[in-house]
Amino acid sequence: MREMTDELIRPAGPHDVPAIKCVTDAAYHHYIERIGVVPQPMEADHTADVAAGRVFVTGEPVTGLVVIDAHDDHLFLDSIAVHPDAHGKGVGRRLLHFVEAHAGELGLDEIRLYTNAMMWENQKIYPRYGYEVVERRVDGPYDRIHYRKRLG
Repeated sequence: MREMTDELIRPAGPHDVPAIKCVTDAAYHHYIERIGVVPQPMEADHTADVAAGRVFVTGEPVTGLVVIDAHDDHLFLDSIAVHPDAHGKGVGRRLLHFVEAHAGELGLDEIRLYTNAMMWENQKIYPRYGYEVVERRVDGPYDRIHYRKRLG
């Protein structure tokens, strides 16, 4: 059996959409009660995101994914999801490293993301990977902490 570190991170295809929904729902579902609303990644149009080339997956079956969006001056990490069964196996770390490498390939020197303020676990994770808090802002029903990481 291959190590998790050897697993390919690849662009998602239309056949991956059910797995993307499954992993995203499994990763975010437990936050519904805590934050009082359905987390935005659970309501995303996964089919459209895949068709736009924004989704990259890992695992067979899929155990983790990122949804990214390239802008002129940064790469936006819209969502990162790891199935709970794969926690502690380095999937999230590898996905974050992939996002950095992908930004570099696109010639972008900054990654931006946000997380719900009630998802306090993320407030410990992102700084460990070099992300700094930019601001806290309420967007509709979401109280978000915005982060950035400058590359290079």
